[in-house]
Amino acid sequence: MRLQILVPSHVLVEEPARKIIAEAENGHFCLLPRHVDFAAALVPGIFSWWTPEGEECLAAVDEGILVKCGPDVWVSTRNAVRGSHLGVLRQSLDEVFRRLDEQERKSRSALARMEADFARRFWELGRHG
Repeated sequence: MRLQILVPSHVLVEEPARKIIAEAENGHFCLLPRHVDFAAALVPGIFSWWTPEGEECLAAVDEGILVKCGPDVWVSTRNAVRGSHLGVLRQSLDEVFRRLDEQERKSRSALARMEADFARRFWELGRHG
């Protein structure tokens, strides 16, 4: 199979895989090369695959969609982090979540300033009108 894991900014993984394990809303599932074509909504969790040489690879994925069509398997997700083993993956996730938390905090602060400015201007418009 040919696996691609896509995030909005780039292709995180593009390599052959002989076995894939992922998690959907109704539980974990395994894909092998002759598996029937299908699509699944993924839940946040650990996504694993095995190279043709038998090496296990891991990625933490956010919610997403997996589509298998013939030999191709595409995973599209908002966020994903690749790691060589669970310890490295956890450390990478901590760094990513820390960055996301900081971005979210900045976004909320900017939104609060915009809302306050809008309320002030609205109040001034009512006062002068």
